Amino acid sequence: MAADAPDRNEGEDEAATPQPVARPYPPALIATAVALPVTLIVGILVAAFIAARAPVEREPLAIGPVPAPQAEGPECTALLTALPADLADYRRAELVDPVPPGTRAWQREDPATEPIVLRCGLDRPLEFNRASPLQVVNRVQWFEIRDPAASGSTWFAVDRGTYIGFTVPDGSGPTPLQAVSDAITATMPERPLDPNPLPN
Repeated sequence: MAADAPDRNEGEDEAATPQPVARPYPPALIATAVALPVTLIVGILVAAFIAARAPVEREPLAIGPVPAPQAEGPECTALLTALPADLADYRRAELVDPVPPGTRAWQREDPATEPIVLRCGLDRPLEFNRASPLQVVNRVQWFEIRDPAASGSTWFAVDRGTYIGFTVPDGSGPTPLQAVSDAITATMPERPLDPNPLPN
């Protein structure tokens, strides 16, 4: 009876089998793998910064006409020429033709913000009477009409040769009214007040 073949040592078989050797990734590959996400993030941030600083193309602003019989007179012409291009963070707006005479407007970059609108040459406001409270800003006497529905006010300069309406949204600060008051003082002489009589 033939002798059984001797059992092979399982450990010897495993030792004889070549094992895969872990090789490290090349340093250049690791550097590329790390640099690509960083470069992508930096590129996105730079693109967002450039887009935020790029000038916003705006559609011209439509302003409806109101009765302004003296809008084309010399006082309004002088005032419109003297008005600043910027009022704090509001920039001069382009208006849709036909532009109402004696009108200027300014807008913020945020399209959701209401514009500032100036109208020169208006008739005397019906609400302006002898009991109306006035506020003096840089030597100009203003009468305010509050419009809660529009979240803003219209201020009327009432001590010049013609009436000037200046509509400002809430949150615009004091600078716009101060700057316009300076332009009025520089171009339009002061006149005595001429309010409506007190209502019965």
